[in-house]
Amino acid sequence: MVAACESAGVRLMEAFMYRLHPSWLGVRSLLAAGRIGRLQSVQSWFSYYNDDPRNIRNIAEAGGGALLDIGCYSINLSRMLFGAEPERVEAAVLRDPDMEIDVLTSGLLVFPGGGTATFTCSTRSESDQRVHIYGTTGRISIEIPFNIPPDLETRVYVTKGGDPPVAPHTETLRFPAADPYGVEADAFAAAILDGAPLPTPPADAVANMRVIERVVEAAGRA
Repeated sequence: MVAACESAGVRLMEAFMYRLHPSWLGVRSLLAAGRIGRLQSVQSWFSYYNDDPRNIRNIAEAGGGALLDIGCYSINLSRMLFGAEPERVEAAVLRDPDMEIDVLTSGLLVFPGGGTATFTCSTRSESDQRVHIYGTTGRISIEIPFNIPPDLETRVYVTKGGDPPVAPHTETLRFPAADPYGVEADAFAAAILDGAPLPTPPADAVANMRVIERVVEAAGRA
């Protein structure tokens, strides 16, 4: 797809809708400003329950499974926050014996300098999604990181100081409602119509897929 678009002279961007939402732009600004010190680790969880064999997410030949459907988000955000590619990848996978798809995948990504990202994605667990970002002097928690409601304000929690873990000092940052798909579409339209730079280059999609493949390979070795 990347090569075809380059040869045809058209723009291409992977549709990770969460990246341009105001709450995530805020989180990235907090990290850049050093609000929690040096980034040490990212922990993420993304899950829902779906065992319908007719659903495309449960069809192996159609690219089903937890890792490709939702684990890709955890990998993407980890690479985005560290601004690098992992040097080492470890993983464990639980598969449905009949559908032959992964229904619970956990991974460990080790980035240059020793920072880590751990994640679990599941299509057979209680629906939930969380991201916790830990630095040398504080931490950030994103309440609804991926399926961000378009009509509700979002909250990000910055914890620094106080008396942790009993009474940590936590600041609640509130971001106005915004449709993540609308924000993404506007940014891509600006790249098409006005010549603005792509918010995410297509090479990032290729790099994300490479890490996904490394997760699968690592799980096979476990």
